[in-house]
Amino acid sequence: MNLQGEAKAKMTYDAIVVGSGISGGWAAKELCEKGLKVLVLERGRQVEHPKDYTTTNKQIWELPHRNRLTLSAYDANPTQRKVAYAFNELSGQYFIKDDDHPYHQVKPFDWIRGYQVGGKSLLWARWVQRWSDLDFTANAKEGIGVDWPIRYKDIAPWYSYVEKFVGISGTKDGIPQLPDGEFLPPMELNCIEQHFKGRLKETHPDRHFIISRTANLTEAQDVHKKLGRGNCMYRDRCSTGCPFGAYFSSNSSTIPAAAATGNLTINPFSVVHSVIYDEQKGRATGVRVIDTNTKEMTEYYARIIFLNAATLNTTLILLNSVSSRFPNGLGNDSDTLGRHLMDHNYRGRAHAIVDGFEDMYYSGRRPAGTYLVRFRNAGNDRQKDFVRGYAYACGASRGGWERGMNMELIGAELKNAVTKPGPWSFGMTAMGEMLPHPDNRVTLDKVKKDQWGIPILNIDCTWRENENAMTKDAVSSAAEMMEAAGFKNIQAYDNGQAPGLAIHELGTSRMGRDPKTSMLNRWNQLHAVKNVFVTDGACMTSSACQNPSITYMALTARAAGFAVEELKKQNL
Repeated sequence: MNLQGEAKAKMTYDAIVVGSGISGGWAAKELCEKGLKVLVLERGRQVEHPKDYTTTNKQIWELPHRNRLTLSAYDANPTQRKVAYAFNELSGQYFIKDDDHPYHQVKPFDWIRGYQVGGKSLLWARWVQRWSDLDFTANAKEGIGVDWPIRYKDIAPWYSYVEKFVGISGTKDGIPQLPDGEFLPPMELNCIEQHFKGRLKETHPDRHFIISRTANLTEAQDVHKKLGRGNCMYRDRCSTGCPFGAYFSSNSSTIPAAAATGNLTINPFSVVHSVIYDEQKGRATGVRVIDTNTKEMTEYYARIIFLNAATLNTTLILLNSVSSRFPNGLGNDSDTLGRHLMDHNYRGRAHAIVDGFEDMYYSGRRPAGTYLVRFRNAGNDRQKDFVRGYAYACGASRGGWERGMNMELIGAELKNAVTKPGPWSFGMTAMGEMLPHPDNRVTLDKVKKDQWGIPILNIDCTWRENENAMTKDAVSSAAEMMEAAGFKNIQAYDNGQAPGLAIHELGTSRMGRDPKTSMLNRWNQLHAVKNVFVTDGACMTSSACQNPSITYMALTARAAGFAVEELKKQNL
């Protein structure tokens, strides 16, 4: 509907941010703190910190199904249930229900989603690693995809800016391919991890094993305390919502900071249909929004628009924003919109038993793992079978009482057995880079629509030769390092999972130098529509092998600062 005069003024803001997750929260904070009146549109429900973390203090025995899925919930959610660590009775409320949000898998792709204020920032693994110029220059050096329009020096100050606000525990390690950041005191390696680190230094001195750099407060600073955030309590229940604000989420951090300015309006239950483009002005003027519950459409207006709905939904909105000027999607002069979809390759796995150390244990439930930094095609290492590289998420622990389910004991013998810790084990998961490929893409279905009348996405994405060769190497390397460390019963394998399950969708509206081959410029603006910015995973030109969220945050803060300066200059 079209509104005029006073009615339209009530629907008008300085800026609209679509999405309230990792990047949307940052866009809201930065724009609000710079004096703009900001409307944040979230398609899901309100989740208020800490009031709405309804299961965070419940014990498993207090739950009706002891944290297990009911058969009906299991059967109804074949995709979301694959996130076994969190799609359960405690945390399942933060995931979508598959039947409510269909999409078409041209090839297998697991699309994991959380629709609520805060998005998947309530569920993320909180691992944060900076990119280096090894990552920003790889495309140009290898002739793959297009060159990034920025380098590490362009984003490094913004990494520091967001890290200080987020609160990241970690160690400064002086590793060229993993630049150091602004860190709080690190969490500690347990005895097995220390043993592995020592053996790795002896057998592979060019490989670096460190505690993960994690967005959990080990020592809250004033910037955190002002928002009511406190130190981590080592409960390892992050995905239920942290009442202490010890891990970073939009709900505990960026959204309260934005709200404190008095400039923030959040509208939950708001599904963005498309961006409104004015062909005479050559700019976007607002967005069309469908009420999640009533299905009524409303238009909101703003001078700038930040799309942060998460990679695939941001691209869906752009594809659905058609006009005579942009018949194939807003800003899509290059025919790159929807193409070059990437995820991280988590297929390579290894597990082993560790003999000894039976008189040692660990204190608390550390909500962090350990990290074996990329070593392939870095430094002096050069591989002939694949380009780029992989890191490993690692961790050691001791078996608990649950192993009693497989014991052939009953009564007192069983009780006594499960009160003692089991043997130590050590696990590794390879986290590999996926190359951008134009045929790994998403398109709008020409027939099927969702319950709000919006076309569903067709996702056509698969691993290719480079990812397969990398997985083979990652599996053999993990087994070789475990054997060198003296571990036993080593099982190393390719689990064959489809793209998507790393929950790191990247690409489909990439940054680049040339409007003929990319959607966005170096400031995350659409080349063809300067007042629309994309700063979530859709903007990524390559994937590297690092967990991507800290890069989204830095890019968002950088773009928001630029957008406000351009507004002041009346360039937008």
